[in-house]
Amino acid sequence: MMPYYKFDYFSFDFSLVVAFIIGIAFGFALERGGFGNARILAAQFYFYNMRVLKVMFTAIVTAMIGLFYFSWFGWLDLSLVYVSDTYLIPQILGGLILGIGFVIGGYCPGTSIVSASTGRYDGMVYLAGMFFGVFVFGEMFPLIENFYNSSHLGKVTLPKFLGLSHGMVVFLVVLMALGAFALAEWGEKVMTKKLQGDKQ
Repeated sequence: MMPYYKFDYFSFDFSLVVAFIIGIAFGFALERGGFGNARILAAQFYFYNMRVLKVMFTAIVTAMIGLFYFSWFGWLDLSLVYVSDTYLIPQILGGLILGIGFVIGGYCPGTSIVSASTGRYDGMVYLAGMFFGVFVFGEMFPLIENFYNSSHLGKVTLPKFLGLSHGMVVFLVVLMALGAFALAEWGEKVMTKKLQGDKQ
């Protein structure tokens, strides 16, 4: 995703080593954060453990601020950072399917790999289901290809969509994250009290 390879800062072979190290570190961080446990992940849907929301919003804000200032300092050309095209309706449907699977199984694709790698059977089953889904999708693709490529909007970013500067979008997302953190803390306290009351 980062364009440093395009600037020939390192070779293709070394880029694979960098990707491997980052992948291992990311998986380790997820596991240490409890993201390899379906109970912790599913707890956010019951509002008594909002760890996932906090971590994801923190990652988004950190990346946005980092990219913004890297670009501002001239260390990074944002135009070289890969942005996938938007296919509105297929991606909305795909997001809904992913969300339903997340609620039912307690994992997303990344966390299921983390769970499976640590020997959890539910993670292994989820991972097997993911590969089965990929296989079914591949076999069905000729039948749904037109839908898959429908509602193409090109490369859409929040600054472009909202007609705002990058800095303003970063500022608004930071405010949104702070609001989400406050609501998450409040929700956890309310649900914790409710669970304690139910136990009594």
